[in-house]
Amino acid sequence: MIKHIPLKHGWYYFYRIHQTKTNELTTNGLSKLKEYIEFVAENCPNEYFSIGPRSSSLKFKLNNVKLHSIEGHEISKLAKQGYKNSTTAHNDVEMFLLENDDKTIAVEVPLWIKSNELSCFKELFKSKDPLTGHIDVLRVEDGKIWIWDYKPNAKDEKFATTQTFFYAYMLSKRTNIPIENFRCGYFDQHIAYVFKPQLEMIPQISLLQKFIKPSIL
Repeated sequence: MIKHIPLKHGWYYFYRIHQTKTNELTTNGLSKLKEYIEFVAENCPNEYFSIGPRSSSLKFKLNNVKLHSIEGHEISKLAKQGYKNSTTAHNDVEMFLLENDDKTIAVEVPLWIKSNELSCFKELFKSKDPLTGHIDVLRVEDGKIWIWDYKPNAKDEKFATTQTFFYAYMLSKRTNIPIENFRCGYFDQHIAYVFKPQLEMIPQISLLQKFIKPSIL
């Protein structure tokens, strides 16, 4: 039911897919997401993950993010049930969601974009190497694709919106699913923060009027 794919991306990440729920994506109109989830399990460009910037390390803020805080959000309640101790919290929460939450499709999902997939790439990331990342929790809620990142002290986070926004941007590029179909959030056992990603949030948006053609897997 759950497929495990170890990925040596600097250190080991364990990409896990709930195959039954992934198969249901076809009937939910999300066949492109299913294709990517399955494609990257076999064809992840592992070399990208050891040379370039990571989305989790970005230290700049986005423009005009309308961030909403929700105490006692469903995902926080689930995280509280899955939490065991601080040492293994990430793995424990992710596995609990994957095994027990009907909306969680996969965890530690690998992503990337190349420098030609964002017009101000080099200015933003100070690099020409691919931007990479791993989505902690990928959920499908009410027909939207939700990018979630588990943050043990969510209220203290300064750049989690930037991190999760670029996860959404990368997954949009990899799947050719418009970013309007995504939602982003980060959470702990007590509170969740959510927002709708929009291209206008990227700094220097005036440089982004020319987009390349949609990516191909």
